[in-house]
Amino acid sequence: MPRHRPLSPRVECLHLEAAEDDWIHADRGLLETMLVHMRAIRSFEEAILRLAQEGLVHGPAHSSIGQEAAAVGSVLALRNGDGVNGTHRGHHQFLSKALQYLSPEGIPVSDALKRDEHRELLHRTLGEILGLRIGFSGGRGGSMHLQWHEAGALGTNAIVGGGVPLAAGNALAQKYDGTEAASGDTSLSVTVTYFGDGAANIGSTLETLNLAAAWRLPMGFFVENNQYAVSTHISEVTGEEPLVARGPGFGIRSWQVDGMDPLAVYLAQREAIAHMRAGRGPTLIEALTYRFFHQNGPFPGSAFGYRSKEEEQQWKQRDPITALVERMTSLDILTQEQDEELRASVEAQVASVVDELLEETSSSGGRRIRAELLPDTDSVDAYIRSDAAAGSILQGHLLPDSPPAEEEVKFSDAIAAVLAERMEQDPGVIVLGEDVHRLKGGTNGATKDLTERFPERTLGTPISENAFTGLAGGLSMTGRYKPVVEFMYSDFLWVAADQVFNQIAKARHMYGGQTAMPVVLRSKVAMGTGYGSQHSMDPAGIFATSAGWRIVAPSTASDYIGLMNTALDLDDPVLVLEHVDLYPQNHHVPEGDRSFRLPLGKAAVRRPGSDVTVLSYLNLVQRCVTAADRREDLDPEVIDLRWLDRASLDWETIGGSIRRCNSVLIVEQGTRGTSYGGWLADEIQRRYFDYLDQPVQRVTGGEASPSISKVLEEAANAGLEEITAGLDEISRGLGRRTEGQ
Repeated sequence: MPRHRPLSPRVECLHLEAAEDDWIHADRGLLETMLVHMRAIRSFEEAILRLAQEGLVHGPAHSSIGQEAAAVGSVLALRNGDGVNGTHRGHHQFLSKALQYLSPEGIPVSDALKRDEHRELLHRTLGEILGLRIGFSGGRGGSMHLQWHEAGALGTNAIVGGGVPLAAGNALAQKYDGTEAASGDTSLSVTVTYFGDGAANIGSTLETLNLAAAWRLPMGFFVENNQYAVSTHISEVTGEEPLVARGPGFGIRSWQVDGMDPLAVYLAQREAIAHMRAGRGPTLIEALTYRFFHQNGPFPGSAFGYRSKEEEQQWKQRDPITALVERMTSLDILTQEQDEELRASVEAQVASVVDELLEETSSSGGRRIRAELLPDTDSVDAYIRSDAAAGSILQGHLLPDSPPAEEEVKFSDAIAAVLAERMEQDPGVIVLGEDVHRLKGGTNGATKDLTERFPERTLGTPISENAFTGLAGGLSMTGRYKPVVEFMYSDFLWVAADQVFNQIAKARHMYGGQTAMPVVLRSKVAMGTGYGSQHSMDPAGIFATSAGWRIVAPSTASDYIGLMNTALDLDDPVLVLEHVDLYPQNHHVPEGDRSFRLPLGKAAVRRPGSDVTVLSYLNLVQRCVTAADRREDLDPEVIDLRWLDRASLDWETIGGSIRRCNSVLIVEQGTRGTSYGGWLADEIQRRYFDYLDQPVQRVTGGEASPSISKVLEEAANAGLEEITAGLDEISRGLGRRTEGQ
């Protein structure tokens, strides 16, 4: 018979309750501040729901009425140097963190929201929710994307679980920073990420739980379990209903607490923060709470039939504000009259802020937003990327036209050399990815010697693309670090698609330019290596359609050095593409110089010509030159694009060539479906139609992704034969070849 013995997690998982003694000995100022924060949140959100009923909130209004205690109790255990981020239902956390930042000493009941800075907070928060230019993000973020970086409010997030990896990046920055030296506190600052019961089951959250535990980040996972993800009860979708059990499975110390009791939440958070500040790694708190209204809008959930009025009434009888007032009254800290004065004062402050933003309509007798507060529509595309000018270098020196001496280096060694140079110069450059710290330079040799030279900043990650990509985004948003993320294969980028496209690409614009996003993603295109459909794609075409990303595609080792340096100078996310064909090649580079730059947005003419403009990038550039040199009927001009994104394309060089040559051939290796050339051809025909003697021609891979079979892979990929055929088509269009030639 087999033997069985029970196994227990190595960390504690506790349920915490506030005892009578805790209330008796609680600091009076703390309890008063809790009540002020909760009254402010409640009144503010009730006003938002009224505005939503009037049709004045464009978009959703996710209220947290009923959940105030969880936010306030947890935030008041923090200090100003700590950070928080949250979900689409995040008004309560945002307001509490902002109030705590403005008044870290607390807010007495007698002083509730009467200070100018408190009123300004309500003004800007309401302005953001209503989509006005006075909002924190100029009205771009609205209700679901609230950010005030200065206050440690890192940003609420409309993607379920989407903000969790970003919080890990902030926590890693805090771990690197070490201490709050300015305040004299020698303990770590911490980051708390708030999410709901729905996000507790999503991959990005689970990946980040593991990563934070493995790296012992000072990160608090705070689960607001309000029982429902929209209309689905947690019991329907979760096998282990106490979500606090998530923590021990990852080695994370965890607490469960009554989320309707602000003091219990405060005490649990205080214990968790002590654990994190001591450098003992992340924590998890599950706060059992309840939202009094539906997922969105001013109606209860019972109006939609997924919960009963009896259930809602039972929870409302535990209203956290009413319960706190009763406690404070019984302890002679507060009278009913003082609470009524507080409530009336807060409601009056909120109402006056609302009135400042609205005006009466003469026709219907209703209200409308003041037109002068709306954003200027000319700013619709503001903050997509930095304002770095094409053709410029942001720092350092240009590549000399004629280097005094050159040396021959392998392409992959040039990657490692320029990364090492930048890590030496800038302690904020962090290299991370799967296996980058092993195998003597990762799977491609591109991080060779970095582990030995920079062991604390060369980080081998779990196989968790969503988590470590989002972590890089959060790290870069601090403004102190520049992560360089290696993706082993470009196809793996889609595993992290939420962080790549919904978070990193959109953050600067969405939050009104409050923070930059200097993330560099390195990824290889592996067509021709026999790795098949899921390891071979060229992602340039999809990234080119995502506003926010810049894209560089070096075809030589020297270009790689200059382009990587420029990419790291930018305050933008940059995708750096590499092709496996180039890794083993030896190229000439300036001797001993790994710090030169190539200008932003400048292409290179690799072969001058007069008959056709050939546009390409990466490994196909040299093949285009080879094919061009073999022609007797054509004189092709081959342009190495180098920069591929919409904002950085060198239209001066491209346009000048098209005006002279009057024909265009775009050459790429990727499949037709995700083709970069499809977008580029459309743009060229709209810009230069009058100069074209024939339609823009294209060389691409096949429709299907490359297969494992060598012959099928060769048939799927574009190479010298396909380039030659493309030039034949151009020649026929010019009348220099017949259809049979």
